Amino acid sequence: MKRFLSLFLLAAILAFSAAGCESSQTTSSSAAPASSAAASSASGSKKLKIGVTVQSLSNQVWSVACTTMKKLADADGNTLSYMSCDDTSSKQIEQIENFISGGCDVIMVNPSDPNAIEDVCKQARDAGIKVMCWDNTMKNTDINWVIDNQKLGYMIGEQASTFINSKFKDGNVEVAVLDYPQTAILLEREKGILQALKEKSPNAKVVAQQPALNATQGLDAMETILQAHPNVKVVCCIGGGGAVGANEALKAANKIADDVGIFAADATDQELASMLSGEANRMSVIITGTPTVIGQNCYQLLTKLGSGGKFDNQNVYREIFPVTAENASQYYKK
Repeated sequence: MKRFLSLFLLAAILAFSAAGCESSQTTSSSAAPASSAAASSASGSKKLKIGVTVQSLSNQVWSVACTTMKKLADADGNTLSYMSCDDTSSKQIEQIENFISGGCDVIMVNPSDPNAIEDVCKQARDAGIKVMCWDNTMKNTDINWVIDNQKLGYMIGEQASTFINSKFKDGNVEVAVLDYPQTAILLEREKGILQALKEKSPNAKVVAQQPALNATQGLDAMETILQAHPNVKVVCCIGGGGAVGANEALKAANKIADDVGIFAADATDQELASMLSGEANRMSVIITGTPTVIGQNCYQLLTKLGSGGKFDNQNVYREIFPVTAENASQYYKK
C-alpha cells in the first residue's frame, strides 16, 4: 500500500511539474498579468534566487521595471537583487561573477556591451544558471528579450515626418536627433530614425546630433543645440530620458508651440504627462507596455526560466506601438 501511494504521489508531482513547462509565444505580450508570474514561481517548491544587472537606474524604464520585479519576487518568497553597472562593462562583468558565486538560479543582463559579457554569461550557464538578456541578441543566453530596434527607430522617424509634413510647407524644417551611438542597439535605433526622416520628409534637415540617455543629458544636449541652432523645431530621441530633458530645455527657452515636437520611445510617465499637458512631447513608442508592465513581463520570463520552462525560440520579440496625446491617458501612471 505504501509503495502504491509513493508511486501515485510521484506521478502527480511529475504531471504538475510538466504543466509549468509550456512553450512561450515568439512575441512577448504586453498584457501578461503579474499573477501569471506568481503562478509560475509558485509551481515549484524551490524558491528562486535571481540576479539582475542593468545599464543604469537613472532611466525610469529600468528603475521602475527593477522595483516591480523586486516587489513581485518578495511577494512570492523569491530573492531578487538588482543593480546598475553605470554603463561600464568591467563593472557588469564583476556583478555577474558575484551572481554566479552567490548561487543565483537565474541571471538577467541588460548589457552595456553584449560582446564584453558573453564569456561570463557562458560561465554562468556552464554552472547551471539560466541567463536572460534584456535588449540584445546574445549567444550565451537561454533567452533574449529583444526589440527590432531598426523598426522602432523607423517608427519614431516616421511619426516625426508625419508631423513635419503637416506643419511645414514643403517639409522644410530643422531637426535635432538625441542619440546614443555607444550602445549597439541604440545605434540601430538611430539609423532607423535617420532612414525614416530621409524617406518620409526628405526636405527636413538634421542640423545636430548629440548623445543623451537620461533627462539630465537630454537637457544639457538640447540647451547646447538651441544655442547653435535656435530654429530647431523637431527633436527625435532614441529614448524617453533624452525626450524629457529636451522638453525641459524647450520650456525654459520659451519654445513650446504648435509647430514644435519631440518624438521618442519608452513612453515614460514624464513623457506622457508632457503630452497630456500640451507640451513638446508629441509621440513616444511604447515597448511592451509601461515600465511596470515591463517589470511584470521580465519577472514572468525569469520565473519561467527558473522553474524549467521551455521557449520555442531563443529570441522573444517585444511588441511596439506609438502613444500620442490621443491615447496617452490609457498608459499614464499604470
